Amino acid sequence: PSFVTLLPMTYRFEYRRYDLPLRVAVRTAHGIWTTRGGVMVRIENDQRIAGFGEAAPISWFGTETVDEIEDACRELGPMVDRERLLAVPERLGCLRNAIHAALNEIDGRATANALTTSGEPEAGADSRRDHVPADPDFRSIAALLPAGSAAIPEIALKAEAGFRIFKWKVGIADLADELALLDDLCAALPAGAKLRLDANGAWDRRRAERCLERCAERPVEFLEQPIARDARGAADLLLGLAGDFPTPLALDESLVGVADIERWLGAGWPGVYVVKLSLLGDVERVMGRLAKANAHVVFSSALETAIGARAALRQAFTWRGERRALGFGVWPLFADARFNGPTAVPFLRREDVERIDPEAVWNALG
Repeated sequence: PSFVTLLPMTYRFEYRRYDLPLRVAVRTAHGIWTTRGGVMVRIENDQRIAGFGEAAPISWFGTETVDEIEDACRELGPMVDRERLLAVPERLGCLRNAIHAALNEIDGRATANALTTSGEPEAGADSRRDHVPADPDFRSIAALLPAGSAAIPEIALKAEAGFRIFKWKVGIADLADELALLDDLCAALPAGAKLRLDANGAWDRRRAERCLERCAERPVEFLEQPIARDARGAADLLLGLAGDFPTPLALDESLVGVADIERWLGAGWPGVYVVKLSLLGDVERVMGRLAKANAHVVFSSALETAIGARAALRQAFTWRGERRALGFGVWPLFADARFNGPTAVPFLRREDVERIDPEAVWNALG
C-alpha cells in the first residue's frame, strides 16, 4: 500500500507596527492620548488568499504591550504553519485576536472560492459567523463626546445628526464640577436620549456613590467602571454598588480576556459587559459564554484602526442577544483619514463594515 504524508500548510506572515497621531487628543482618567500604537498583521496562504488582523493593546487595561507583540511577531518569522500561529501564548491576547481574525478571513474566502469553483450553492453559509450577520439590518451607534465642558456644544451637533446615545468620559476633573456639567449635559439631550458615563476606574467607593446618587433620576444608561480593576476589593466594591443603586454599572477595564469574563459570570454580575473585542484572544469563546448567560453586552471600540474595527464589528453583527448601541462612534479618529473606520453616523449598516478595504489600510502603512 502507498502512504501519502500531508504536510502542514505554511503561511506567509507579515506585520507592520504603527504609531498614528489622533486627529483630536482623547482625554481619560488615565491621561491624554495623542497617538495610537499597535501592530497590523497580514497572513497569506499558498493560494495567495490573504487575511488581515490588528493587535491594538491598551497596556493599562492589563493587555500586553506593543513591544511584546512586535517581539512575538518577529519570532514567528516570515513563513509559519497554522499550528504555530495558533500557539501564540494566551498572555498575548491582542496578537491572538489579530491572528484569529486573519485566519478566519482566509478560511471564509477559501470556502467561498471553493464553492464558486464547484458550482455548488453555499449551503450552510449561515453558520460562518465571521462573515454572515445574524440579520442584514443596521445597528445603532453611541457617539463619543469630548471630556469636560467641550461636550456641551458637541452634544447639540451630534443630536442634530441623529444620535440618541452618547458617551462622556468622567473621572478627569473635580467630581463636583463634573456633576454640575452632568446636569447641563442632561438638559441638552434630545427627548428619549441616553448618556453613558465612563470613569475609567478613577474613583473610590464614596465618589462612585456620589455620582450614582446624582444619576438616579437622570437619563443615564449606565456608569462604566467607576472603580479600578486592580483596586483593593474591587470586585466586592463593584458588586456592592451594582446592588445599591438603580443606575446600572458596566465593566470595561475589568474585562481583558476569557478568564475575566468567566470570573464575572461566575460572580453573577448583574450589570453591563462592555466588550472590546480587539483585546480578547478568543472572541468566539467569549461571545459564546456571554450569549449562554444572556448577558447585557455593549460592543465597544478600543480606538483601533479600520482593520481591527472591521473584525470587531463583523463579530458584533452576529450577536443575537439584547441589542444596545455599539460603542463605535469614535471616527474620524486619526489625523490620517485612511486609517479610520466608517464615518460616525447614528446607524451603521453591515455593508458599511464590509466596504472597509483592509489591503488599502495595510498599504497606507507601507
